[in-house]
Amino acid sequence: MIEGLGWNLAVAALAGYLVGSIPFGLVFAFCAGYGDIRNLGSGNIGATNVLRTGNKALAAATLLLDGCKGAAAVLIFARFGPGPETALVSGFAAVLGHDFPVWLRFKGGKGVATSLGVLLAASWPVGLAACGVWFTAATLTRYSSLGALFALAAAPFLAHWLAGPPLTALAVPLALLGIARHHANIRRLLKGDEPKMGRKRENTGGD
Repeated sequence: MIEGLGWNLAVAALAGYLVGSIPFGLVFAFCAGYGDIRNLGSGNIGATNVLRTGNKALAAATLLLDGCKGAAAVLIFARFGPGPETALVSGFAAVLGHDFPVWLRFKGGKGVATSLGVLLAASWPVGLAACGVWFTAATLTRYSSLGALFALAAAPFLAHWLAGPPLTALAVPLALLGIARHHANIRRLLKGDEPKMGRKRENTGGD
């Protein structure tokens, strides 16, 4: 039984990683004629950097599908997997795939949209509350990164209050990984150098 569970978790992890590693921002920007998005702004493949092209629709599509990657990884194994643990493992692996895609030499995004997609699929009240934290903080401060940091930090507490131990056990590493991926943003926020949402800038390694 233990061997079977280990095999199922491995399959879930691999499938989730592959789904999460699809670089929608990179593909969309290239197809829209902006070239390699990694040569723009921060060099990141996420929606915030896609927004620096000035194409809001493209950024919105990237945000939506990056979130859908995480949600799909959870929902597929929640529906067809042998147990709830495979869905959570697949969801976390999807975030790893987005952050460290093998196709891009393990240089990907920061996983905020994908993490929120995972939380929404695993427990919509938790995911919706985390999205609300991000939207409120980002709107009030005009810093996308600060909104993301607040949402990530709140996720384990929201999971504990609204869902229970299994999702809390997933939300903690998601938060730690996401916050660690924002280390450069945190330094710039402390120095007052972080650009606000929608502002174009040169490649300095941000969002």
